[in-house]
Amino acid sequence: MLGLPLAFTVPAVLGALALLPALWFLLRVTPPRPRRQSFPPLRLIADQRPKDETPARTPPWLLALRLAVAAAIVLAMAGPIWNPPPPGLGGAGPLVLLVDDGFAAAPDWDLRVAAAGERLGEAGRAGRPAALAALSDGPRALVPGTAAAALDRLRALKPAPYLVDRAAALPAVRDFAAAHPDADIVWIADGLENGGARAFAEGLGGLALARPATVLSAPSAPLALAGAENRPDALAVTVLRADGRAAGSGTVRAYDLKGLAVGDAPFAFAGGATSATASFTLPVELRNDVARVDVLGEASAGAATLLDGRWKRRRVDIVSGATADVEQPLLSPGYFIGKALAPFADVRDVPSNTADPIGAALDERPSVLVLADIGQVAGADHDRLARFVDGGGVLLRFAGSRLAGAPADDLEPVNLRRGGRTFGGALSWDKPKALAPFDRASPFFGLPDRRDVTVSRQVLAEPDAGLPAHTWAALDDGTPLVTADRRGKGVIVLFHVTGDTTWSNLPLSGLFVDMLRRVVALGGDAAATPDGAAAPGAAAKPNEAAAALPPTRILDGFGALGAPPATAKPVPAGFAGPGTADHPPGFYGPADALLAVNALNPGAALMPADLSGLGLGARALKAAEPVDLRAALLVLAMLGFLADAVATALLGGGFTGLGRRARASAGTTAAGLAFAVLLASLTGSPGPARAADGIPPAAGAALARDGVPKRDMEAALRTRLAYVASGDPAVDAESRDGLRGLSRALSNRTSLDPGEPVAVDPARDDLTFYPMLYWPVVATAPQPSPTAVAKVSAFMKNGGTVLFDTRDALSARVDGPQTPEARWLAALLSGVDVPELEPVPRDHVITKTFYLLDGFVGRYTSAPTWVEALPPVPPDAADQPARSGDSVSPIVITGNDLAAAWASDADGDPLYPLVPGGQRQREMAIRGGVNLVIYTLTGNYKADQVHAKQLLERLAH
Repeated sequence: MLGLPLAFTVPAVLGALALLPALWFLLRVTPPRPRRQSFPPLRLIADQRPKDETPARTPPWLLALRLAVAAAIVLAMAGPIWNPPPPGLGGAGPLVLLVDDGFAAAPDWDLRVAAAGERLGEAGRAGRPAALAALSDGPRALVPGTAAAALDRLRALKPAPYLVDRAAALPAVRDFAAAHPDADIVWIADGLENGGARAFAEGLGGLALARPATVLSAPSAPLALAGAENRPDALAVTVLRADGRAAGSGTVRAYDLKGLAVGDAPFAFAGGATSATASFTLPVELRNDVARVDVLGEASAGAATLLDGRWKRRRVDIVSGATADVEQPLLSPGYFIGKALAPFADVRDVPSNTADPIGAALDERPSVLVLADIGQVAGADHDRLARFVDGGGVLLRFAGSRLAGAPADDLEPVNLRRGGRTFGGALSWDKPKALAPFDRASPFFGLPDRRDVTVSRQVLAEPDAGLPAHTWAALDDGTPLVTADRRGKGVIVLFHVTGDTTWSNLPLSGLFVDMLRRVVALGGDAAATPDGAAAPGAAAKPNEAAAALPPTRILDGFGALGAPPATAKPVPAGFAGPGTADHPPGFYGPADALLAVNALNPGAALMPADLSGLGLGARALKAAEPVDLRAALLVLAMLGFLADAVATALLGGGFTGLGRRARASAGTTAAGLAFAVLLASLTGSPGPARAADGIPPAAGAALARDGVPKRDMEAALRTRLAYVASGDPAVDAESRDGLRGLSRALSNRTSLDPGEPVAVDPARDDLTFYPMLYWPVVATAPQPSPTAVAKVSAFMKNGGTVLFDTRDALSARVDGPQTPEARWLAALLSGVDVPELEPVPRDHVITKTFYLLDGFVGRYTSAPTWVEALPPVPPDAADQPARSGDSVSPIVITGNDLAAAWASDADGDPLYPLVPGGQRQREMAIRGGVNLVIYTLTGNYKADQVHAKQLLERLAH
């Protein structure tokens, strides 16, 4: 930069110019090439020219032309570069260079260094002192020195990975201008208003200088990325620019933590737009692997976005405890939970008719598994859930009637008091409670205080000593609303209310979405808690909220990740601000829980700087471009060769002879190039043969009949009652005869004409064809296999009803120990998701489906009948004649030996005596059986019918 305007990249080649005199001598003594003349001799004589017309030596002008061509080739090989002189600055005072060195200056950093170097070079030739100030240095004082020293510092200067604050450097510039009023100030700006460009320019314009400051503005505005959003269908990143006057386009590329490319996405700016969106339409597993997104061709920290666990889109599976007939699309807990999770997670609602919904959900390898009103989890599902949580998964549970009535298990964060708690209503303890403010140690701390969120019912936690450490949210009276417990690498979270609006209006509030967002953020990274909260299930330490994460890998100004500088400081856990000098962009924290800090926050914008009307000398930022003279010299050499050829033709017989020789040469060297084009024909491969191909319809129908048992086909075509074979011949005969007698009563008294009853084995047979399953409990029978229990649970979940009959009314005591049959049934139901039960209320719809009954009797009359508990009676519904939920109870339990009372022979004569006995008792038993069957087939139809009077009265008003 400080040398002569003309330079050579390979100056040693210039030594070849010394050979030009020898070349001149050789060309001079060598005569022109003899002209070849064709026969016949007469033609040769006729064309003979006088002897004095043939030159003996090469003409001098041709020698000079050839020497010039040789010299041009030698100079071109030496790589001549012409460096035009830089523009003059004028003046004799110090030169001050102010350089914007934020990430916006990185894309054209070489141009800035070249422009600054030219001015420092001129100052050095003029003997002027110079000072160089990077605006990222802030208030560092300006000290004039030699231009060479400033040039050395310029070459070592690198852009910073954040936006600089120019205001911090303005006091030092003012002090320097006051001490040196004859100074020339040149500000090499990045063209962005971000960082206070206009205020800084106003400060420069107010300096008392002999000549106004000069601003060199960048010719083009940089591109930047402002965060990413992992949407349900794609990973979207926002590309920013400051100048929106013209359309533009480009490509962004995504990388994983190893630096491997994951995918590319194009973006395009519409005319006048300053932002564009690029979307990576990749599977969620690949999108979750993305750790960085860059704008291709834009080497800057602002053109890179780093992604941590907060940007990952977790997979969430929802398993609902509601039966298929109660679960309505817009009212079920799964609907409310899924709608709240959809903006930031991939939600999958496991179908309720799945045989093993928990196992099917775990097969999907979710980050979060939601159990909505699932009671006790036992067997293989319990073991898999425990391993899922220990491995880092989040188990999110919601309360409900099933959880309230189920036995305790170790997949709950705290010990629960069974039975629930109700606020409001005729038998209320208190009015509905509001949500208390979140404690500082809670992951929900910082969310808005929603006093309009109230709870009318909840599952209570036992007041243990460690309960406050496990509480994330509580009500006004201090009772927990959300509790959690750390298990291994994962966490178990329990909402003590339902996921729908049955017990609380929380699912209707925006707070519900924010709470679930923070819970889901723990998925796959349970070791890190949001917002610096204490670890779930552990008491908060005094300094835990201020936990800091040290820098791990930091971006430099060009967007390259490297070791953190000595000036980088740790960031607080949950830091969400843009990069600064103390917290430069990069990754912070441990490798398994990285926190990403970016140059720009989501929602940021780039604004062009407006420096007009400030009296500053504005110029375009450009360096004097060196001119490569090789191409020009080679063109001159080529022209010289053409001129030499023309001259040789004229000296050797004119253009006619030249044309003749050219035609002869063309005739002898005519060898064309043959091109063979091979077309790769793609033949369509035959598609895979289908199993049904070539099978006539009749044969296919025969296969279908052969694949389905005849009994199941008959049960599908005609309603049949079923009982579980116990293995005891006497009990099985009683069950068969009892259901046969009940079927005859149904055929005689109702429009239902059931078929012959059938015995089933839950482990082997398909239960979906039977609306009600009668299960006589035999204490000596072996427990069903886990497969059978899972099929029974799925049968109940999908709308079927199981009538368990312990047949122990005579031996059971209210305050005594459990009978063997009761213990056998309790062991069976420990692996089944059983809802909360209650004795049949007098106003239950099951007592009114066909006959009006007070209870259900069989061979005995003393045992109560248990069904799924119904919600509390609203105060304004006390006079309603019937009460029911929206479903059929999946389970009915009695001990009155119903089948014995129903059993009769072909003539209708009873087969078993009753206790205390009488035709009235047998008739009431038959009526109870009819009600049970009609109830399982029609559900709450009768409840709607008994409300017809109230509905008509309301319509009349």
